Amino acid sequence: MIKGYVSITKPGIIIGNLISVAAGFFLAAKSETADVALLAYTLAGVAMVIASGCVVNNIFDRDIDSRMDRTKSRLLVKGEINADHAFVFAIVLLLAGTAELYLLANPLSTVVVLLGYVFYVFFYTMWYKRTSVYGTLVGSVSGAVPPLVGYLAVTNYISLEAVLLFALFGLWQMPHSYAIAMFRMQDYKSAGIPVLPVVSGIEKARKHMMAYVVAFNVLAFALFLAGEGGYEYLAVASAVCFMWTRVTFRPVTEDNYVQWSKSVFKVSLLVVMGISSVLGLELIPISI
Repeated sequence: MIKGYVSITKPGIIIGNLISVAAGFFLAAKSETADVALLAYTLAGVAMVIASGCVVNNIFDRDIDSRMDRTKSRLLVKGEINADHAFVFAIVLLLAGTAELYLLANPLSTVVVLLGYVFYVFFYTMWYKRTSVYGTLVGSVSGAVPPLVGYLAVTNYISLEAVLLFALFGLWQMPHSYAIAMFRMQDYKSAGIPVLPVVSGIEKARKHMMAYVVAFNVLAFALFLAGEGGYEYLAVASAVCFMWTRVTFRPVTEDNYVQWSKSVFKVSLLVVMGISSVLGLELIPISI
């Protein structure tokens, strides 16, 4: 039963978001005092809030999950976990996560993580995901909150680099999410979810993805120009941005769009992991 409750928190999504939390924390730690304990508290608090949002998402999406091959075997869909019990579980996670951030980080990071929660649960899950092609854009706002929370946990104030970081991860969400929608397009069609590849076709979605990747590249280098990343960051950002641009700008047809979108998705993971990791490595003193 414990394993079942863990599964409805979507551990993969939590881990992915914690990588971006660490990126924001590491960026802020370049200019502000921070320690490992604060990082641990921040990661734990954000993890619980994200887990709560994912549980609510699982509860609310039972009807559409039952129509998708990828999700039709989820425990809430099959009735193996009671929806009311899951909701109580979500509330406990939300209260515990926000309390930890408020008491052990700072109030500003708590307010921001709650805003991200509202965007994900109410605006994305309960509204735009089902009704509008702009659902992905709304979801990208909540997806860009974790690195901002990591940054604010250290600084307790919003700066230019905090805004750049938020925008950077918001832009990253778009081609990443469209790639998923593309190689799982049949599932989205079956569930009636109006994502861009389904509503407007592969070619239009590809053009949007290329534009977002270019914008991401610009902001990635803007962080360096703003003095928030060293030459190690520049080298890694250049490499992963080149890889993502190269794969995204490849020709796409009805015959290869699944393979192409999976490649874009895989490289997007390398992008976020590379940039997040190098921000942390730059904090390590190197003596020659």
